[in-house]
Amino acid sequence: MRRHLLAAAAAALTISGAARAADLPSVSAPLQPVESAPEVTFAIAPYLWGISMNGKLAQFGLPTVEVDASFSDILSNLDFAAMLLGEVRYNRLSLLSDFNYSKLSIDRATPLGILATSAGVSSEMLRWSLFGGYEVLSNETFTVDVLAGAQMMSVETKLSFTGGFLGGVSRTDSDTWFDALGGARARVSLTPQVYLTGWGLIGAGQSDLVWDVMGGVGYSFNDSISAVAGYRALSVDYQDGGFRFDVVQHGPIVGGVFRF
Repeated sequence: MRRHLLAAAAAALTISGAARAADLPSVSAPLQPVESAPEVTFAIAPYLWGISMNGKLAQFGLPTVEVDASFSDILSNLDFAAMLLGEVRYNRLSLLSDFNYSKLSIDRATPLGILATSAGVSSEMLRWSLFGGYEVLSNETFTVDVLAGAQMMSVETKLSFTGGFLGGVSRTDSDTWFDALGGARARVSLTPQVYLTGWGLIGAGQSDLVWDVMGGVGYSFNDSISAVAGYRALSVDYQDGGFRFDVVQHGPIVGGVFRF
């Protein structure tokens, strides 16, 4: 069986800005605005990413296969997924983390049923990234942060057989790799409630090339809660011996941002 299913499930949101205020002048003192002390702020953003996947995969020493899986294909075999973006911010500095995990499985009857009556494949993928950011431009409507960091990806696939001569036989193939990325994110306020947001990242390391882009529109219900919808594409081109993961994952995203 040469079909490999995996998905990150996943998507993404941006949070920016620093709190500033001015003291009221006293009657006898000249007008001198005084900045308040910078505050540490936090934000979490759970999200859903409707992934489709295109590319090339190879595991278990088998030849490379072309993969073209739609979101419905992936969703029908999805066992579990978790996606979360978080940020800690202090003045112009920020620390961002993006975590997503997915597990898929498929079980199919085999032809003739001699070697095995059925074969099952389960695949788990974990992606975790960590970035440091610095706000280089900010005004009432426009904010830009530069980002630099790294991401880890881990893929594990298990192939198992039931019945026939191969009944009870199972094999596992897995790999974990790391890459460095850099880029920028931006936010543009269209109205007090509506804004555009997005990021662009590119890098390499153990992969030959990695890039990650997202664009979306957000709506602020209040200072603490926002909603964002958009589109994200993530490409990873990695190969080590007989293990190959050269895939573009792309699809719509939607999520919420909670600040505190």
